[in-house]
Amino acid sequence: MLPFTFFGLLGLLALSIPVGIVLFLLAFGIDEFFSPFPLMRGLGQVLWSSSNHSTLIAVPLFVLIGEILLRSGVAQKTYGALNAWVSWLPGGLIHANIATATMFSATSGSSVATAATVATVATPQAEKLGYDQRLFTGSIAAGGTLGILIPPSINLIVYGFLTESSIPKLFLAGIVPGISMALMFMIVTVIICSIWPRLGGPKQHSSWKEKFVALKSLLPVLVLLFSIVGSIYLGWATPTEAAAIGVLIALVLALAYKAFSKKMLLDSLSGTIRITAMIMLVVLGAYVLNFALTAAGVGRTLQNLLAGLGLSAIATLLIIVLMYIVLGFFIETLSLMVATIPIVVPIIVELGYDKIWFGILMIILVEMALITPPVGLNLYVVNSARKNGKISDVVMGSLPYVGVMILMIILLIAYPSISLYLPNNF
Repeated sequence: MLPFTFFGLLGLLALSIPVGIVLFLLAFGIDEFFSPFPLMRGLGQVLWSSSNHSTLIAVPLFVLIGEILLRSGVAQKTYGALNAWVSWLPGGLIHANIATATMFSATSGSSVATAATVATVATPQAEKLGYDQRLFTGSIAAGGTLGILIPPSINLIVYGFLTESSIPKLFLAGIVPGISMALMFMIVTVIICSIWPRLGGPKQHSSWKEKFVALKSLLPVLVLLFSIVGSIYLGWATPTEAAAIGVLIALVLALAYKAFSKKMLLDSLSGTIRITAMIMLVVLGAYVLNFALTAAGVGRTLQNLLAGLGLSAIATLLIIVLMYIVLGFFIETLSLMVATIPIVVPIIVELGYDKIWFGILMIILVEMALITPPVGLNLYVVNSARKNGKISDVVMGSLPYVGVMILMIILLIAYPSISLYLPNNF
């Protein structure tokens, strides 16, 4: 049964079948060949119970926030403001890429949307100022991955839904690792550009007056951020209600920047529908596959297999980490999460690890999948924003930041309190 599930997943994905359909086909196959009961007779009830959940309403709302911000010009003003504050460091505008990606991660909840937004704004500047294209584009791709770690995160919402974990606790758990990784990205950039100054381009020095004037452009995004995150942690709103508040504030910002129009609104809604439809097909497919796997005993089979190897808990965890790194080369991030959560999370819990902690570890592992070829979505998103250039440039520029992610994975395993301190104490 395990070989059927594993090779069936890889084989169907290799045929370029949409991931949501692949998950349904795997569930049908497990029902047909391995289950003594007609599981698919309960398909309607499973689909209804999995989709009839108020938490999932947050997904299109957070997507809509990102779509509105992308089309309202807020991104360009935010980039310019952060550039005034951080581009004096070795690496110049590269730090503005990372800082802008970090800030937009805290509003959009999507890595691909964050990478696309920053790439659209930053790439023309790099070409004009003569930056090394590899490190510059690599920093955008890597910075964009923070969109699924720093709250609010669509992937964390999906993880919490599928594992029945507290979403506010998951959001809290992602704050310290997310900000730490952003700082580590900047430290690595400083080190690289101090050793090879030609990679960093010209430094830009802004006066203190220019810096403080620039803060006005950051204020709207900070208001949006604290309205969403603050309302959740203060207990004023659920994640879904906070997302609705965020949409309202994003629309107000679009009006303030005189970017609101019928076309902008329709384009934002159209983009939201497309992205949400893709996410929900994958989530529903994952829920049906989870039902089939549980009923057929795949989880128990894998647990017995691992127990039979006689490995320690940490050795088993490292095998799971290695599995995610390898699968991340071939499977898109959300698909990788929802296809493996039903099998892996019960094993993690059985080993005595915390579900909240593992959720953050898993997010960082799938973040790595976003910037590793051949399926790294952020690599293609960033490269498509350039007028010319090879995808290999973005891949090479991302490698130093992949190293940072590996270091953060090691730190999280060695010191779980990095992610658990906030959810356990607030």
